[in-house]
Amino acid sequence: MEKLRIVIADDESIIRMDIREMLTEAGHMVVGEASNGRETLELVRKECPDLVIMDINMPEMDGITSAKLIGKEKLAPVLLLTAYSQQDIVEKAVQTGATGYLVKPVEEANLFPAIAVARTRWLDMQRLREDADKVEKDLEARKNVDRAKGILMDLLGITENDAYTRLRKYSMKKRISMESAAEAVIRDAQHRKNGGQHHGNGSKA
Repeated sequence: MEKLRIVIADDESIIRMDIREMLTEAGHMVVGEASNGRETLELVRKECPDLVIMDINMPEMDGITSAKLIGKEKLAPVLLLTAYSQQDIVEKAVQTGATGYLVKPVEEANLFPAIAVARTRWLDMQRLREDADKVEKDLEARKNVDRAKGILMDLLGITENDAYTRLRKYSMKKRISMESAAEAVIRDAQHRKNGGQHHGNGSKA
């Protein structure tokens, strides 16, 4: 298993100590400890750990709430600890976006497999988010290219194919992407619409 930077959060110091010993003996680094959910959130924001091991029941801010905020900010995977095995607690843990949970008492035989699962799920979620972001970016780029083609068609009275060819030639000439070329055309059109004078800095596609 890779060596991780880990934050431990539990309001019982003896539990934190036991977990810390198991982690350090396995070669992991405990970069911080917290005794309530609010302190945990601040610590995670500061340290950017590879994993957070956090109890559900803590003062000031419980682990469920803290895990939700950590997940919302995409800070780190969270392995939640609970003294209960009831289904409603497990469901709450899953709903927070936590990538795993472990029922106390924490034992070495259960801890490290749970860590591995939590990390794997987190990395999978990261890849899915990156893929979704790429799809969204590609879609926005296509929209800009279509918009730029429409501007050139209206401005020059040319066909869609001719507009695309002009846009492609401009991108090759300037050694920029089609998306950047499209953005230049759109900016130039907005400048013209706002009554600005064209000084030769526009697209000239």
